[in-house]
This record gives sequence, structure tokens and C-alpha cells, in this order.
Amino acid sequence: MSHSLSTHVLDTTLGQPARGMKLTLCDAEGTVIAAGVTNDDGRFGDWPDGGFADGIYRLTFHTGDYLNATHGQAFYPEATVCFQLSGADAHYHVPLLVSPFGYSTYRGS
Repeated sequence: MSHSLSTHVLDTTLGQPARGMKLTLCDAEGTVIAAGVTNDDGRFGDWPDGGFADGIYRLTFHTGDYLNATHGQAFYPEATVCFQLSGADAHYHVPLLVSPFGYSTYRGS
């Protein structure tokens, strides 16, 4: 299998993309397979070539630095989303909506 992945971080307090937020993608064993920061549109695109195999992954958004710099406070210093890729080749979108006191995520398209 070869799945594709994307993410997008939106700051719901400001109603705009979360620029410059650090993130890390790890496989089920905890090996880092991608890391970097979101671009001006709140997106990250520096994924490994070749796509992703079936399995469990953890996408950690390092929200603390971003929220402290933008809002002066961060109740959640990070938000880790654990998800599973499986089945026929598919595109998976894992967005994050964030504010100083909460976050949410869902499987997007």
C-alpha cells in the first residue's frame, strides 16, 4: 500500500492559518519519519517520498511555542494525533484546529 498524507493547522481564535508551528510524524515504533514547521498557509508538505504503508502513526503538533508566541499562553503544549492508515491506497488529511485552551481534529479530505 502507498497512502498519501497532508495536514493543515488553523488557529480558531484568530481565524487564520497557524504559521510556523512545529510538527513531528512518527511510526508505531516511535521512529521520526518527518519533522518541520507549517508554512504561511498552515500546511506542511515535506513528507517522505514514496507515500506511507499501512500502519499506525503519531502526528505531534508542538503547539506550545506557537500558542505562547501568538496568544501568550498555551494550556496544551502539544497535541498528538494517533491514526491508522489501512486498506486500498488513499489520501489521508489530518487537520488540527487549535486555540490557547483547546484543539480538535478529524479525518479530512
